[in-house]
Amino acid sequence: MTTRTIPISDEAYNLLKGLKKTDMESFSDVIIRNYSGKRKLSDVLNEIGNCNDLADSIEKVSKEMRREKMREVKF
Repeated sequence: MTTRTIPISDEAYNLLKGLKKTDMESFSDVIIRNYSGKRKLSDVLNEIGNCNDLADSIEKVSKEMRREKMREVKF
């Protein structure tokens, strides 16, 4: 497997390091696991943990969006 060296900020490094599930997991594995395409919202929320307030907000906005009708806007 080919590797690349990329500069990242300390903040980005610490965020990636915090996402590692084990010390043996590579940063490449972390990036691929978290950013390789679409993910289900339920999977993301499960990783975050207990976030009832967020779930309630998402449900409220989702209901509002279903009630609203899309309309054409002319510029």
